[in-house]
Amino acid sequence: MTSRVTGAALGTILWLPIAAYAAAVVVGPDAFPGMFTSSLVLLLSILIPLCFGLLHGAIRYGITGIAVFLLVTLAVSNVMEDASVLTGFPFGHYHYTDVLGSKLFLVPILIGPAYFGTIYLCWMLATILLRTDARRDALATLAVPVVAAFMVVGWDACIDPGHATIEHLWIWENGGGHFGVPLTNFLGWYFTAYVILQLFALYRVWQPVQAPAALPRGYWYQACTFFAVMALDHPAQYLGQKDVAIADATGRIWHTGDIHESMAIVSLCTMLFVATTSFAVLLLRDAQAADRTYRRGFHPATRPRSPRAH
Repeated sequence: MTSRVTGAALGTILWLPIAAYAAAVVVGPDAFPGMFTSSLVLLLSILIPLCFGLLHGAIRYGITGIAVFLLVTLAVSNVMEDASVLTGFPFGHYHYTDVLGSKLFLVPILIGPAYFGTIYLCWMLATILLRTDARRDALATLAVPVVAAFMVVGWDACIDPGHATIEHLWIWENGGGHFGVPLTNFLGWYFTAYVILQLFALYRVWQPVQAPAALPRGYWYQACTFFAVMALDHPAQYLGQKDVAIADATGRIWHTGDIHESMAIVSLCTMLFVATTSFAVLLLRDAQAADRTYRRGFHPATRPRSPRAH
């Protein structure tokens, strides 16, 4: 009983980081530009999803389970990123600038946590859409990583042109057609996200199944809501940013207004679509469960028998 009460309290508290992300990352920079610097917004956009994922995941998978997810994400992401900086595989040829701060080998330390926050949310949304939370069969173990990795790529398609071409957090040395970002980047993202998710899915095969009834009310809706808030950041940027010409590493000229507008379109058609669909799936399931409970209350088999029937 104590663990359930603690989980319920933590589940309620987890609405706070969603609200904090909306205020500090989505609304704040445009409404209060003097208060929220670009470096602060960038840091919060990484740390808030990181904290949410750790706490939200601990409710469902326990401290050990979410620690495994985090360690797998940090290890695989750093190996893949370092390999690509050195060889061009799997993302393509690029290098990081010093904007993101200290590095682990050739990759900023903040990159791993940025991976985790988003990949965790995509794992949760794929679990909702495929309804595989209580399944440990081979098909479910494979299907969730395959689907969730597409969601991760949709997120990166929204952020990469802004962070690379506009903000120069990293530099694509040969440019690319997606506002200076090459196709290989997104293929690499899919491969890397899939490896992380598949390793965690294989770990989950050996873990006991926890009854969904033990989860706090609204637990699944939190993941949908957070991903939707992250998606809305891009339309907000489009509305609040100025249009200036900017060059990528190859000298090709892009317009920031076009980049932000395109990212807003992509976010609406990928991230927000997935979040809304997941939310709708949960609503339909809850309605179906309530209907079954209602009908069961009027089913003859559930009515107490008359003494004359004995």
